Amino acid sequence: MNKKRLIVAFSGPSNSGKTTAIVKVASILQDNGFKVCIVKHDPKDKAVFDREGKDSFKFSQTGADVAVVSPNKTTLFKKSTSTIDDMIDLFQDFDYLLVEGLKTLELPRISIFRDRLDESYFSMTDAIACDETIDKNEIPENIVILDLNNPEELINWIDKNAKRV
Repeated sequence: MNKKRLIVAFSGPSNSGKTTAIVKVASILQDNGFKVCIVKHDPKDKAVFDREGKDSFKFSQTGADVAVVSPNKTTLFKKSTSTIDDMIDLFQDFDYLLVEGLKTLELPRISIFRDRLDESYFSMTDAIACDETIDKNEIPENIVILDLNNPEELINWIDKNAKRV
């Protein structure tokens, strides 16, 4: 089946609502029959998926790359970072690839703000999704303004502006 293969990135300060926005967008897209993949950037290497004492943890401790395959999922523990192209190859057949973070990547990008704007994001931002706590007059004219509380509006922007890979 031919997939859309659209990729878009989401950025924003901690606790701005990035994850909530991505979950809402992904849920709507999947409810509409689209295949969605998500890549989360963990710049401080804080995420932990393996528990001490489990076989997969023991395998991982050897330094080897480990895949845990079960009837409903595959979990990959790779001992090196991956590029976005690696992720595209890994996921292969998708309609939407939503990236949280990785702000140095040249991707169409929605930055998410609540309570306060952070101007350091403006140079890499194509659209800002915000709520009523943000003074929209402070957003540069070249940046599209989206309603953070309207995931359909974000999806419409993604359909028009995402990068096709």
